[in-house]
Amino acid sequence: MTLLKTLLCAVALLVGAEAMAAGIQPFSQQAFARLQTDKAAVLVEVYADWCAVCQRQEAVLTPMLAEPEFAHITLLKLDFDRQKEALRTLGVNRQSTLILFDGGEEIARVLGDTSPERLRAFLGQLR
Repeated sequence: MTLLKTLLCAVALLVGAEAMAAGIQPFSQQAFARLQTDKAAVLVEVYADWCAVCQRQEAVLTPMLAEPEFAHITLLKLDFDRQKEALRTLGVNRQSTLILFDGGEEIARVLGDTSPERLRAFLGQLR
């Protein structure tokens, strides 16, 4: 059992390190505006803690965004339950919405997709 606990701790540390490397940040209007001004590649993830689809999306996206081909993308996590003004501004009415921005413009959005292949293709639009 000790070996299992050690392995689980190691996995948790790796996931945390991947999240840091991938440029994952909480959504704020200031951060979003700065990234838009900088013409950065941005993925806005609309999530809710209670949303099973959001949890599956996060499990796929976190390691994917740590890969070299997607490392330039900044992920902004928008809280569906607490950031209602931002939801209105972005025209979002459901959790598990993913929105891609490139060069200050929205280029694509997807709702509720958890397929690693489709999410990889979705992010691939930012090359």
